[in-house]
Amino acid sequence: MVIRKLALAVCCAVALGICGCSRQQSDWEKTRAANTTESYEQFLKKYPAGEFTAQAQARVKELYEERDWQKARDTDTLEGYQAFLKQYPEGKWTEEARIRVENFSLAQTPGAATPPAGADAAAAGAPSSGDENTKPVGRAPRPAAAKPAAAPSAGPAEKKTAIPAKPASAAESGTYGIQLGAFKSGAEAANKHWARLQKKYPKLLAGLTPKVVPKKTAAGNIYRLRAMGLTVKQARVICKSLKAKSQPCTLVRP
Repeated sequence: MVIRKLALAVCCAVALGICGCSRQQSDWEKTRAANTTESYEQFLKKYPAGEFTAQAQARVKELYEERDWQKARDTDTLEGYQAFLKQYPEGKWTEEARIRVENFSLAQTPGAATPPAGADAAAAGAPSSGDENTKPVGRAPRPAAAKPAAAPSAGPAEKKTAIPAKPASAAESGTYGIQLGAFKSGAEAANKHWARLQKKYPKLLAGLTPKVVPKKTAAGNIYRLRAMGLTVKQARVICKSLKAKSQPCTLVRP
């Protein structure tokens, strides 16, 4: 009689266990289908030490990281990316956040980019934009123009000084480039980033050759990832496409 009662108790315990597992499995499938932080948190509250607890905790963390990364991308500020890195030092988007922080640091470094004013002055054909070699040539015709007898030769002289400087054609030639990142951790990080970009956007970056350009700053060395030999139109098209995919890209002037 006692043995029968024990056997019955064991059977009941097993049946309850099977029933509990089946219910937990069913709830887990529903939670995965919903795939929201709320559904996973409710599951964890109901099953704090269940079979799927570890998976639920990991998924909650991923979803929160995705949400916070989207916020950082939307604000697109140095402070936003730094806050993200502080909260997720080893997350899915950590490397991308570091790249963007380093790009902001580069942009704030004096002399990190070619001043557009110089390029605009060159495009207008102004020899006084800082090119010391062109200054004497621009002044040479003035005394000759003051003499009436030398007036006929002044026209050709002025033409000769204007011909060598054709900065406007720089936009049409392959003297522009793009910068895809700036890294404090070294040239290897820049090369790895190029490999990732080339794998993700093979058609967009086809034919481009990467170049890592080191630069010393007050904060230490920065390694800039660039691709040169483009026209201004090509560079702008590539940067526009990459930015649309939330990838940093900056136009590099000749």
